[in-house]
Amino acid sequence: MMKLIKRYLVKFIQEELYKTGIKKAVCGLSGGIDSAVVAVLAKEALGDNFKAILLPSKYSSDNSITDAVSLCKKFDIQNETISITPLLNAYPIHNNLRKGNFSARMRMAILYDKASEIGGMVIGTSNKSELLLGYGTIFGDLASAFNPIGDLYKSEIFEFAKFLGINEEIISKPPSADLWEGQSDEEELGYSYKEIDTVLEKFVDERWTKEELLTQYDKNLVDMIIKRI
Repeated sequence: MMKLIKRYLVKFIQEELYKTGIKKAVCGLSGGIDSAVVAVLAKEALGDNFKAILLPSKYSSDNSITDAVSLCKKFDIQNETISITPLLNAYPIHNNLRKGNFSARMRMAILYDKASEIGGMVIGTSNKSELLLGYGTIFGDLASAFNPIGDLYKSEIFEFAKFLGINEEIISKPPSADLWEGQSDEEELGYSYKEIDTVLEKFVDERWTKEELLTQYDKNLVDMIIKRI
């Protein structure tokens, strides 16, 4: 199954790019599992026509860059590092949510400029769980030309990453957008991705009603998911 998914997504990247006449692409590589999976797939699909852009800030965890660089070395991925710290210093924000959204938008602005520099496209890195929950930044990480992992739930990404041979330190770290110090996806959402994805699959893929969900799952979890969708 994983082999089939890989083959399909590699072909998807090639077809979405090449049908426009464009041959090159970039994506942001954070040191997290989602962008790592996309980068490995893009490298497989495009070879040296793909470039990963590392965009750390002063709020990035210590292992974000080291993990991203290790991945690039392992899979021979071209990469470039550009700090967004000067942009954050030039426009200081003290509210974490605003700071996170601003950081995401600055990163995407740079990605689009780097894509323009090489005559390429920006590949997205958002998974199905994030997209369904609206857990992303408009004009930030949700902005891209196309999104290869948009049909894979977060819990499926972990399994797929193991199949692809993604570095274990990336797979085992707690999910975080790394937008401010100590930020955690699952703490913000209130539940683990495993818990969330179980309900998402029933509600979205199997078309369970709210009443059916409430017979088996926590009411607060069900209410949160349905409200966010």
